[in-house]
Amino acid sequence: MSRTSPSSTRRAKASEARAQELKEAGGKMTHRQILFIIFGLMAGMFLASLDQTIVGTSMRTIGDDLDGISLQAWVTTGYLIMSTISTPLYGKLSDIFGRRPLYIIAIAIFLVGSLLAGLATDMYQLAIFRAIQGLGAGGLMSLALTVMGDILAPRERAKYQGYFLATFGISSVIGPLLGGLLSGADQILGITGWRWIFLLNLPIGAIAMVIVLLFLHIPHTKRVVRIDWWGVVAVILTVVPILLVAEQGREWGWGSWGAILCYVIAPLGLILFIVVERAMGDDAIIPLKLFKSPTFSMATILGVLVGFGMFGAMMTIPNYLQIATGATPTEAGLLMIPMVLGLMISSIVSGQIISRTGRYKMFPRIGTGLLVAAFFYMTFVSADKPVWYVLIGMLVIGLGLGQLMQTLTIASQNSVGPRDIGVATSSSTFFRSIGGTLGTAVVFSVLFSRLGQTLVSAFTNPEIIAGTQSAAADPAVQGNPANAGILQVLANAQADPSSLGTALSGDTSFLVGADSRLTLPFVDAWANATSTVFWVCLAVVAVAFILSFFLKVTPLRAKSALEESADQDAAAAAAGSDAEASREDETGIQAQLAAEAAGALVLPDVNTRSTPVVTPTDQK
Repeated sequence: MSRTSPSSTRRAKASEARAQELKEAGGKMTHRQILFIIFGLMAGMFLASLDQTIVGTSMRTIGDDLDGISLQAWVTTGYLIMSTISTPLYGKLSDIFGRRPLYIIAIAIFLVGSLLAGLATDMYQLAIFRAIQGLGAGGLMSLALTVMGDILAPRERAKYQGYFLATFGISSVIGPLLGGLLSGADQILGITGWRWIFLLNLPIGAIAMVIVLLFLHIPHTKRVVRIDWWGVVAVILTVVPILLVAEQGREWGWGSWGAILCYVIAPLGLILFIVVERAMGDDAIIPLKLFKSPTFSMATILGVLVGFGMFGAMMTIPNYLQIATGATPTEAGLLMIPMVLGLMISSIVSGQIISRTGRYKMFPRIGTGLLVAAFFYMTFVSADKPVWYVLIGMLVIGLGLGQLMQTLTIASQNSVGPRDIGVATSSSTFFRSIGGTLGTAVVFSVLFSRLGQTLVSAFTNPEIIAGTQSAAADPAVQGNPANAGILQVLANAQADPSSLGTALSGDTSFLVGADSRLTLPFVDAWANATSTVFWVCLAVVAVAFILSFFLKVTPLRAKSALEESADQDAAAAAAGSDAEASREDETGIQAQLAAEAAGALVLPDVNTRSTPVVTPTDQK
């Protein structure tokens, strides 16, 4: 039989006391209380955002070490699939059991996944363990946005957005740098350098857990509802086959039995999802009533498309910088700073404008317009383009994304009632994650499908291959140990031309330090394949730009969800009191009529407001 320690009991009582104080205050929070809660949210968000940025620039090193750079999409997609599927579940469960316990559970799951990922021995294991991380990350990001929706009015939310942007910005700058430094080290304390990318989450997560336990205290009204487990199953049956065929279609063949099975299962899962959610009503994991709001529906569609473009850029550019421009992992991380700066600048500026004016209609249009311009600009990347050319494109991408991320979330939250803030936020994040996961799978599928063609094209281009052949025959080049790997690849390709198509699908470390004349055909092939990826992203964000003009905006509410819930509870209590009084009055009137019919004399009772005192009278 388990026993609860006195210290944990005291902490639980203290948390309940703080939450009760806030509830008694009508949901109105002081600036100090808001900051304390934000500290707890920032800790969890820092953990999740650092993990995304620290891994992105290290995937090439990890793929080379585990001999599977072409499998990196599985590592990324596994993480995104689980975070996507778990996001709406966290929203629903937090509506039932409260935000705080679910946030703590999310941190714990994330840390377990981090420990296992640090012990992975191949890319498939890493993909599974990253999926466990994603199961926790789904709660870290969505619950932070949900709590923000609880404690802040939509118009006020933009003012506090700077704290989260600072957290995201710091992690975005530190993450790539740490990822490059750790993955560039052979060993640290006897452990392979890149494994510390995941193990580093453990001390950071412990700090985050302590901060959440100390500061994240918000009231929660317990409700008895059904948990939509069948809805979760339906979501899995719908989403996973789509992502699998997007990722593996090029390997299986788009007309293979595996692909056809995915084509069949996904629509059946969608039909099951609609049937289940309609039957569950308000208890559904993603209530269909949310889509009755045209604002929520359009913001959701835009979120999917923007997520596609955002993750397409974030996953493609670091690899391009390392392979096509020869940047080290650390340098690639630092070169991502323009995108981060653009994102922070536009987020802060748009947040301040929303806070002061209450208007946000223009930002989805401007943001998607900038993404269209940026991706069109990036389609012209090539092997001879200088690094600064890519940096300009990254800056514009950041400026576009910064105006969309918080604006679409605010629009979704503002379109529903206070009771649905949690499920609306998690649903919005869920669909955005679907876009990001699908975008990652599609861009890597397009990239490696095109690589086979662009490699052949590069090696049949006389201008490119002439320099490569000349360098390969140079004794000085042959005597340089840094060229040994690439010379072996070229020799294998000459003996078996079919091996050329997969030369960049496994270990690409043979390019590091090699003579630029030898690497030119590989660099040219990678740049041309990446250009195709940017064309795909351009098509997607162009659709988002057109749809942004159909986003209907509603005036931002002036009260937070906690305040509105308190007002509704007070109104319901007052209505209940009035109804009780009405029932008492009706009972008194009926008694009086009955007494008069019996010939009784009715005297008012001074002790009660409506119950009469009936005394017998003499019959005439």
